[in-house]
Amino acid sequence: MPQSIGTPALWGGFVAFVFALLAVDLAAYRRSPHEMSVREASAWTAGWIAVALIFGAGIAWHFGRRPAVEYATGYVIEYALSVDNLFVFILIFKTFGVPPVYQRRVLLWGIIGAMILRAAFILVGAALLSRFDWVLYLFGAFLIYTGGKILSGKDVETHPEQNPVLKLFGKVFPIVRHFGDGKFVVKHRGRWVATALLPVLLVVEVTDLVFAVDSIPAVFAVTRDPFIVFTSNVFAILGLRALYFVLKSIMDAFRFLKVGLGLVLVFVGAKMCAEKWVHVPAEISLLVVVALLGASVAASLLWPENRGNGDAGRNEEKAGGGDGTEENGDGKMNRRIPGNHQ
Repeated sequence: MPQSIGTPALWGGFVAFVFALLAVDLAAYRRSPHEMSVREASAWTAGWIAVALIFGAGIAWHFGRRPAVEYATGYVIEYALSVDNLFVFILIFKTFGVPPVYQRRVLLWGIIGAMILRAAFILVGAALLSRFDWVLYLFGAFLIYTGGKILSGKDVETHPEQNPVLKLFGKVFPIVRHFGDGKFVVKHRGRWVATALLPVLLVVEVTDLVFAVDSIPAVFAVTRDPFIVFTSNVFAILGLRALYFVLKSIMDAFRFLKVGLGLVLVFVGAKMCAEKWVHVPAEISLLVVVALLGASVAASLLWPENRGNGDAGRNEEKAGGGDGTEENGDGKMNRRIPGNHQ
């Protein structure tokens, strides 16, 4: 394992702190389940960013400037790439007809699962990088390839309803067609069965893991310290749930964001591949990443997409009806979940 600022006590304290925050959040949701408003989501987003910045300041205070800059760069990269996840999460919830009030619960448990999976991913990646130098170039080449696909507009389309995990789950476990008042399992005819919400959670988890294949190597291009990689990842995904409710109504406004993300991946991939010959200071990496993302957001606001055709398409969809939902005995409208239904 490479040298790290993270002692066992620091790792344990950080994980305990994060789960304490999530426990408070979960308790608040259980006490008053509701769709998060834009105002409430904005406050949560600002709060998570503030906590991340305070943590970065603590790293600077105790460990110096370089680890702090590496953490900040990793956080910005991961946060920006996490925004791209939101496009897919919106599609997932739309495909399976998940009501907004339950989306918050799915995202909360999705974050918990993502932290566990990413921790394992990061520890394995750090061990490989410390033992095999060629993994460095493999990660870099993969990032350049992924960034190039995004820039060429050939990134793979996502079809959540065709997710193999979902299809396998539906064959193995019985599923009822309703969302069980936000529960993932309910008792039905004397036995425990999955609600339509549990397969959605699994799809969200698998989707996040797929995105982690891009984002985690991108942070490893900035630092080899697994503690910095993990903490920057965790703080980025902690703010993702609230950011989802802030941006879900205006996601289409950032039409050039994917271009910025593609350029960021190409840059960090090239940096990783050329590290043996060209050293790019962490401060320069942070400036380049912020500049690329800032330019893509500014371009999106200066040259917004013409929405005329999109409005016409939505009107035709409304006129045609048939949104793929059906009403169950409880009067709830739910999308068909492939697999073994009850």
